[in-house]
Amino acid sequence: MLSVKNLTVKVGSKTILKDFNFKFKKGKVYALMGPNGSGKSTLAFVLAGHPTYKIDGGSLKFEARDIGGLSPDKRAKLGIFLSFQSPLALSGVNVFQLLRLALTKQKDPLALKKRIDKTAKKLGIKEELLNRSLNEGSSGGEKKKLEMLQAAILNPKLLIFDEIDTGVDIDALKKISQFLDETKSGKTYLIITHYNRILHYIKPDKVLVIMDGRLVKSGGAKLAEEIEKYGYEKINPKT
Repeated sequence: MLSVKNLTVKVGSKTILKDFNFKFKKGKVYALMGPNGSGKSTLAFVLAGHPTYKIDGGSLKFEARDIGGLSPDKRAKLGIFLSFQSPLALSGVNVFQLLRLALTKQKDPLALKKRIDKTAKKLGIKEELLNRSLNEGSSGGEKKKLEMLQAAILNPKLLIFDEIDTGVDIDALKKISQFLDETKSGKTYLIITHYNRILHYIKPDKVLVIMDGRLVKSGGAKLAEEIEKYGYEKINPKT
């Protein structure tokens, strides 16, 4: 589904990702782990097409199509979704209005509203949050649930979750994880996290470890348990 080959990425004059290589398969769950500043969020942003992150070498192919030069909206239309670590508030725009704008082919607003309400109920999202300006005055858990709601309605092929467990209490994390697990069929997940906590609820098919902008190790779910037990120093091949 997604091929990342010899990817080198810069922000300004600083190189963040260095010769990153990996192939992500359809229908699999991947966890990307690493210490602060290792390049995890950079990979998420460059996959989504953030203009600040410049590809300085290598290639990105999504379903065999080179997407390195595509804008974020074109990548989104291809089926790439990024859930932000800190979702921004949109004053004057609620989630229904946002999704109706995104789904231009959805001709029946009432049917869309019913889908949103049904999905919101599964996620435990209160009606007042649906009517409020998106993310305004919302807690960390509420913001992440609203991100999951958008992902469910947009139905993308590749979902990138940048530290979805940050600022989320255990009850919200369980609800989000259960929902993601129930709706993962046919989708590819890339879960970016520091900790093993969310991986107790969503078992990854593959765990990737990034350090200093390089992919240094990959393995099964047990690799995340090793990191939780021993930390990243034991994983780092330089030590």
